[in-house]
This record gives sequence, structure tokens and C-alpha cells, in this order.
Amino acid sequence: MESIDGIEIYPMISLLIFFIFFAVLFWWVFTAKKEHIKEVSNIPLETENKKELTL
Repeated sequence: MESIDGIEIYPMISLLIFFIFFAVLFWWVFTAKKEHIKEVSNIPLETENKKELTL
């Protein structure tokens, strides 16, 4: 790997992408509306109820 020119940039780019992704995810979690979180968290329960009704 040492013989490849410019290879030292790839770990920095990977770290930057990793950091930006989790920073945006962290920001979204704290700014998401509580109603949306409750609605999304009830989706598995709603599909279970629909399956029971169709049987």
C-alpha cells in the first residue's frame, strides 16, 4: 500500500463520511417530531393487527 501514490487520502475521506453521516443522524434524532416517532414506532403493531383481522 505504501507504493500507491495518494492512498493516504482514503482513510481521511472514510472518516469524514462516517462522521458526517452520524452527525446528521444525531441531528435528525433530536429534531424529529415526537408525533412522527410515535407513528413510526406503532407500525409493527398495526401490521400485526391487520394480519389478525384478515385471518
